[in-house]
Amino acid sequence: MKMDWLRTSLITAIALLSFLLIVRWNDFQERNQPAVAPQASITQSAPDTADIPQVTVADSQNTEIGVPSTPNTTSEQLIKVTTDTLQVTINPRGGDLVHIALPTFFAKINQPDQPFVLLNQTDQHTYIARSGLVGPNGTDTNETRPLFASAQQNYVLTAGQEELQVDLVYQQTPEIQITKRFTFRSGSHLIDIRYLIANNSQQTWQGVFYGQIKRDSYDPNPSSAFAMKPFLGAATSTNDTNYLKLSFSDIADETLVHKKEGGWVAMVQHYFLSAWVPPQDLVNEFKLFKQKNSDMYFLQFTSPALTVAPGTVGEQSAGFYAGPKDIRTLETISPFLDLTVDYSFLWWIAKPLFYLLDGIHGLVGNWGVAIILLTMLIKALFYLPSAASYKSMAKMRKIQPKMLELKERYGDDRQKFSAEMMKLYREEKVNPFGGCLPILIQMPVFLALYWVLMESVELRQAPFILWIEDLSVKDPYFVLPLIMGATMWIQQKLNPTPPDPMQAKIMQMMPIFFTFLFLFFPAGLVLYWVVNNTLSITQQYFITKSIEKAG
Repeated sequence: MKMDWLRTSLITAIALLSFLLIVRWNDFQERNQPAVAPQASITQSAPDTADIPQVTVADSQNTEIGVPSTPNTTSEQLIKVTTDTLQVTINPRGGDLVHIALPTFFAKINQPDQPFVLLNQTDQHTYIARSGLVGPNGTDTNETRPLFASAQQNYVLTAGQEELQVDLVYQQTPEIQITKRFTFRSGSHLIDIRYLIANNSQQTWQGVFYGQIKRDSYDPNPSSAFAMKPFLGAATSTNDTNYLKLSFSDIADETLVHKKEGGWVAMVQHYFLSAWVPPQDLVNEFKLFKQKNSDMYFLQFTSPALTVAPGTVGEQSAGFYAGPKDIRTLETISPFLDLTVDYSFLWWIAKPLFYLLDGIHGLVGNWGVAIILLTMLIKALFYLPSAASYKSMAKMRKIQPKMLELKERYGDDRQKFSAEMMKLYREEKVNPFGGCLPILIQMPVFLALYWVLMESVELRQAPFILWIEDLSVKDPYFVLPLIMGATMWIQQKLNPTPPDPMQAKIMQMMPIFFTFLFLFFPAGLVLYWVVNNTLSITQQYFITKSIEKAG
């Protein structure tokens, strides 16, 4: 009875794992995500004023400063900024970031003329970053946005240049000039956005800096009939939860408002994210909400009010990140922002595995080779538990004829059969559970590595050898999945055959099922299975032969 319970449990566990692998197969589809084509120009007949934050500043000591009645003749021509890591389009109306492409990440492999587009604003898709000043003397309301002037329409961070500043200027009144300064740095995806308020009036100026990510629910990943998709949605850090994920439906159901010293709010998708990171020494308010009667979502922060005395210059800033989910970079920007690289509940195992994989890659320069070497290290780490498991299986295999004899003799009497089988285990000094525990110990490591290979942007479009040009997508010729299936079949032959005919048939079908399933998995993960299976076969073969000779 115990043996039947064990086999049933193992088959159930295999079936559950198979189901989880099926529902996640789309995680490993081709990563050539269909970016929405940018428009040649973005024109707005009216300012984008929907859902500008409404704030009141307590104890304001002055009346609102009016907007000049003279028309602003500043051009609304879009402003282009090019650095080694970013291609940015700024709309002078409000100074919003309406298009960001990443030139070091290709939309399609080996096509550097088509950079991956993260932020975009077209007739079909809206994903932009807005920021401004609200409050008693703010420039942004639900009726109007300021039109900034710039010295030029095209800015380029040249080779050898560490920093590029792009100043947009708005003359709020003859005495008050507001400069919105964008600072870009070489090798960085983090943009510093700073407001400088030069108050030459006789009154105190007060305003509140806000930032928003405005996005519709468009999903860049192709849909699938039975697959769970990579997470697409919002994330933030609260006082109660270091990393809180909210899908679009979560935000539609309930608006989230919270305050936190520092903090951040991000829009997360597979491999990439955008995030507002307000001043880390201030208590900022965050709000995530859906616009009524539309498919538009807002991830927003507002900082405490800025007061600028007459005759002085005040400033306030925030960072905006638009780029890959690079764990080391995100760790330096804000606490817990690196958790957007979502390793699930096994992050405490996955993170060291990633650092180890990354360190190996730094030595060998090839992610495929790094996966092979990491697999060998993991296999070496679990050599002794694996040996114990294989010894148990070899002993079970050795007594297989005796078990079949008991099955034939007591097959109709399950109670007698179970009693005789346990007696046989005692006589032969075989532990039927000996092969299970070592396998269970290794499962968390396998699952953690699964998440590492799925989430690591470093593997996106990373070549291995010959025909495998991208480890994050399926093997185009299905060579690795076929090899993996063959190794599973060999492993099965080394294991004891279940005495129950139905269980035996199910186990015989497993290599075929997994081969078909792994046709759609990324080459990187299949490579791990191939190497792991090959090493396991080698170890199990020698252990099985040694036990058979000893007997």
